[in-house]
Amino acid sequence: GRAGAMEGSGGSSPRVLVVGAGLAALGAAQRLRAAGHLRLLEARARAGGRICTRPFGSGLAELGAHWIHGPSEGNPVFRLASRYGLLDPSAAEEENQQVEAGGHPLLPSVTYGSSGKVLSPELVNSTRAIFSNLLDSTRVFLHADGLPAPSVGQYLRAEIAQLAPTWEGDENTKQLRLAILNACFKLECCISGTHSMDLVALGPFREYTTLPGLDCTFPGGYSGLPDRMLSALPEGTVLLNKPVRTIWWQGSFREDGDMEKEFPVRVECEDGDSFLADHVIVTVPLGFLKERHQDFFQPPLPERKAEAIRCLGFGTNNKIFLEFEQPFWDPDYQLLEVVWEDESPLAEPSTDLEANWFKKLIGFVTSLFLPRYGHVLCGFIAGKESEYMETLSDAEVLSTLTRVLRMLTGNPQLPAPRSILRSRWHSAPYTQGSYSYVAVGSSGEDIDALAQPLPEDASDPRPLQVLFAGEATHRTFYSTTHGALLSGWREAERLNDLYGATEPPCPTP
Repeated sequence: GRAGAMEGSGGSSPRVLVVGAGLAALGAAQRLRAAGHLRLLEARARAGGRICTRPFGSGLAELGAHWIHGPSEGNPVFRLASRYGLLDPSAAEEENQQVEAGGHPLLPSVTYGSSGKVLSPELVNSTRAIFSNLLDSTRVFLHADGLPAPSVGQYLRAEIAQLAPTWEGDENTKQLRLAILNACFKLECCISGTHSMDLVALGPFREYTTLPGLDCTFPGGYSGLPDRMLSALPEGTVLLNKPVRTIWWQGSFREDGDMEKEFPVRVECEDGDSFLADHVIVTVPLGFLKERHQDFFQPPLPERKAEAIRCLGFGTNNKIFLEFEQPFWDPDYQLLEVVWEDESPLAEPSTDLEANWFKKLIGFVTSLFLPRYGHVLCGFIAGKESEYMETLSDAEVLSTLTRVLRMLTGNPQLPAPRSILRSRWHSAPYTQGSYSYVAVGSSGEDIDALAQPLPEDASDPRPLQVLFAGEATHRTFYSTTHGALLSGWREAERLNDLYGATEPPCPTP
């Protein structure tokens, strides 16, 4: 039964607004037991936020979240998706939940060199192992006193510079090894959602926690998850195309014709509509907060929170889907990797985006493990090159990537893709990037500072006026859908606790 103890301004149950309708917002709505007065205000024409499934070719393309990272019992997205029946039965198999991939998708792959030949799998795998061991060695710097370098990138490069002279083989092989390592750096940029590993702080790097399990996808599309959560909410709870302009807090707002009741919070929308509330849960992306927090909150945020917003990292990782009449790749391979043979992590990277943006592409995942998806490749690209790609037309991206694929395969006759679809997360006005990372100059404490509700003074008679959720507010699972979902649950429970609306524990997640 619902606890009737929740009371807000003027004695009735509290009014709660949620800004956004992504996974954090939907998670909060799902858990809040004051649903009598609950509204979600979403800027876009759809719910789901950075989960965005689109039809493409003969199937579906995930423009946003792609995998469940670590699909095992400890992952709430996996539990929810299983309960809704959205996963392949194989995903729930015990042995798949035991796999420790450490956050790197383990896909059978082929690696093309820029000279148009396939690189030796032995060389590629042994070099990947070197990189993987170096990444693992960053663990020792968590909570360490002295650091050998401020960033993950600088640390890895210094280690590689020491190792390189000890490698066996001729100069050619050594250069190829450096080129493969450089490709490993680019993959790591995609995973961290950053332009360069030189921007990612070394000390807190390992605070991010990976869950066990063989990463899996949603056969019917990731958007099935927010769609199901949305359909469980009462009709009219979510208002779409309703961007918020300003959140006023610490106020005394009255509704026309009601002199009794005062609310501390007023949320004003771009279209002029206003909503009064006891509490507002803000789930907007960190990229939006970076751009807008000064004028989005009135009064402005306390300096400690503003500093966290400035210091934490938020970068771009985009996907480019290409559909082909016929696959030119071997169906056994799930990843086509690209190595530019003249590159090295020890050399200065090129800054000419126009001439070289496509070299940041790490390669393509073949979507053939979902056969109904047709013949589709999905390329991943991060950082400034990715942001530059967003400014180009579909035709320009398609012709550039056709040229690249012809070069890699050594086949100048390779047919061009028949269609293209890509994400543009940096240009998306309410997102302005992909996901957060802990940048040089910040730490996990900034994530916690971002998550702290307002007002800061715990003895304020009107507590928890503004609460914060979203992937960037989860200290160990930032950048993931499960981090977003847990953060939404966390803020809902914070309000449930305030009003003593605790329910008996139930078996559902």
